[in-house]
Amino acid sequence: MSKPALPRIYNRTGQRVKVQDKTWYAMQESGDAEERVIEVFVYGEIGTWGITANQFVQDLRAMDDGVSPVIAAFNSIGGDLFDGLAMHNALSRLGERCTGRVDALAASAASVAVCGAHRVVIASNAMLMIHNPWTYAAGDAEDFRKVADVLDQTMEAIIVAYKAKAPDIDEAELRRLVAAETWLTANEAVALGLADEVGDGVKVKACLGQGAVLQRYQHAPAELLAQLDEPPEPDIELEPDPSDPPQEPPVANSAKLALMITQRCTADGISNLIEPLINSTKLESEAIVLAGLARAKAVNDLCVAARLPEFSAEYVAAGLDAASVRARLFDKLVGSGKGFEIDNSLPLNADPAPKVQAKQPDPTSIWAARQAAQSGSANTSKGARP
Repeated sequence: MSKPALPRIYNRTGQRVKVQDKTWYAMQESGDAEERVIEVFVYGEIGTWGITANQFVQDLRAMDDGVSPVIAAFNSIGGDLFDGLAMHNALSRLGERCTGRVDALAASAASVAVCGAHRVVIASNAMLMIHNPWTYAAGDAEDFRKVADVLDQTMEAIIVAYKAKAPDIDEAELRRLVAAETWLTANEAVALGLADEVGDGVKVKACLGQGAVLQRYQHAPAELLAQLDEPPEPDIELEPDPSDPPQEPPVANSAKLALMITQRCTADGISNLIEPLINSTKLESEAIVLAGLARAKAVNDLCVAARLPEFSAEYVAAGLDAASVRARLFDKLVGSGKGFEIDNSLPLNADPAPKVQAKQPDPTSIWAARQAAQSGSANTSKGARP
């Protein structure tokens, strides 16, 4: 059985950029000292369940020399707004040497982030999506009023971020487009001032394994959603890269691999995932099994954190990666598009200890006991006479 196809992305010189997983987050430099260029690829969800602003800023700071041009390439369905704003500000501080590039999709928080660049180039077949901030919450009526106030405040932050990129844009029209969840083509983005130039089109999957998240939007273009149903592209073998680490030889002994899965799962307390892991990895090689074990542990941790551990075996058996599991768990938590769920129960780890209730007095029993005591006392007195 051949290995599943891995995502491949290339930098501006046509060289392949190595990625660690389906998040596709990478930062690299190219060229000699005089022509050094820093390229950042934000290919995935923004925020805690993907590419965090802290990771982005720290990596950029470590590589930036203060003079080299920086190209920030985006292909993201969005994510956490505040992380997106932090990325926006980090790119803005770079000044004129920063170019933002929309390779396929910059939606939601990603559109906010890329607008921090001094110059934005959007591929001719790419899109920019802007919409109102939204969240989900739990609590009483007062809690929801506070959440609504916070959403109003974050809306203003979004408007400021877009106007920083397009100062001449009509604010009333901008607010209308944001409220309507507007998907802008490359030419429309340039016309509004949210991008500066239309670049060459490139074929890049817009969903990045996060189709469930993309489907949550109300007006996602049909051509993007259609990509969810496309079969995976065949894996094209490339010439070996001398810098790639040597590949481990395949392990032929399936029993050894099955034993490895059994021992690791038992040690990690996820013995319920032994069979799903064997089925999903097909015991193809040691490398695949090790990757499957790491994936299963991550998936199980996510399900436990979401208080939905019953789904971990299903997701591991399906071979889902962490990003896909996050999207599915998020959908389950927020319900069917309602945006939040009301739950009056206390958290599982904060249940109060059961109280010992004092026994309530029973007047009937007390009266009967007194009568019995008095009757016994009278009988004893009569029997004591000579």
